[in-house]
Amino acid sequence: MVTDTSALIINVTLWVLISFSVLTWTVILLKGGQYWRHAVGNRLFEEKFWSAASLDEARLRMDEAGGCPLYRLASAGFQVFDSGNGNGAASLKHRGDLVATLERKLKRQLERESRLSDIGLTVLASIGSTAPFVGLFGTVWGIMHALQDISRSGKASLEVVAGPIGEALIATAIGIAVAVPAVLAYNFLMRRSRRKQQALEIFAEDFLHLVAAETAHR
Repeated sequence: MVTDTSALIINVTLWVLISFSVLTWTVILLKGGQYWRHAVGNRLFEEKFWSAASLDEARLRMDEAGGCPLYRLASAGFQVFDSGNGNGAASLKHRGDLVATLERKLKRQLERESRLSDIGLTVLASIGSTAPFVGLFGTVWGIMHALQDISRSGKASLEVVAGPIGEALIATAIGIAVAVPAVLAYNFLMRRSRRKQQALEIFAEDFLHLVAAETAHR
């Protein structure tokens, strides 16, 4: 039999792995739901925004898709656009300053959206890389103490060895079972995050060109 101390260590290891598993699936469900809502919201936003005849109409229509990343990006851009238009007649210098300020504002918003999108992904990466080693620690600890007990008892039959070592090996199996979903989910969600960020960058560039064209005609 594995000693009480060894059993305690293995049990703690298993509970840590179970906690990792719960945390992994919590992040998967939350991030999966978040990305799905963002994808639906972004599609609706683009439908409303690009079907408008002017920037003023687009501003009104995009409120129907409020809360999505594209909406937040456009709102940040319109804040700069509105503040620039409030200065009255625009000189060439003012128009250049407006476009430069808008570009900086959109860039900062893109960085903010990227950070929001990646929240939780580092947790999946960490669990995917550490869970097998946590399980391996439990296995090594259990086998070490099992062999010590066997040595003290003087019995080395298969029946005596198989039980405690088999119990210790469970920790490694659970560690791998916890790590696999975390790694797969991380890779999948990271790809979704990067695609979403690319869509935001494309919209930011198009929005910047629209504002530059709009100010050039005023």
